[in-house]
Amino acid sequence: MFFNSSAGLKGVKRDLYEGGVRTPFIAWWPGTIKAGRQSDFAGAFWDLLPTFADLADVKVTSPTDGISIVPELKGRQQKKHDYLYWEFHEQGGKQAVRMGKWKGIRLNAMTHSDGPVALYDLKSDPAEQHDIAAAHPEIAARIAAIMKKEHIENEDFPFLRILRSNSERLFQDSSGCAVEQEVLFCY
Repeated sequence: MFFNSSAGLKGVKRDLYEGGVRTPFIAWWPGTIKAGRQSDFAGAFWDLLPTFADLADVKVTSPTDGISIVPELKGRQQKKHDYLYWEFHEQGGKQAVRMGKWKGIRLNAMTHSDGPVALYDLKSDPAEQHDIAAAHPEIAARIAAIMKKEHIENEDFPFLRILRSNSERLFQDSSGCAVEQEVLFCY
């Protein structure tokens, strides 16, 4: 990969492997954040709104999955996420859950919404090279349940609906386009 941007981690941008979602976060706050300090806090983009609102002393009135990371920035006790959830609908659909040291990924989620979850122990395998779901079926099942709970159908951002026609699979989204055997047709 150009410039080795994922530093040996599996995946690239828009992947749900660590090379696509693990991104350095740099904060500079003289007098508050000690120079060179590192953190292992696992957060996500949706933590920025609550963080900025907290810094501005503004109450967030809309629901958000994010949490303020101001305590972490100040070196104080930080609330942690129970898990992080990602979902992309392109390339057949992808879902991922990060739960502590565990990471579960389901590919082809549009056609296999109950399909297998690949499971990785990020502490011992940060490059996600060894799927250990068979050795930890209870963790894989818990992650699959989170994926089912967190997925929400939305007309404005459709996770393609599956239609059956003459026993052939036909995917159709709300724009009038269809995908049949990996080929896009618009009418």
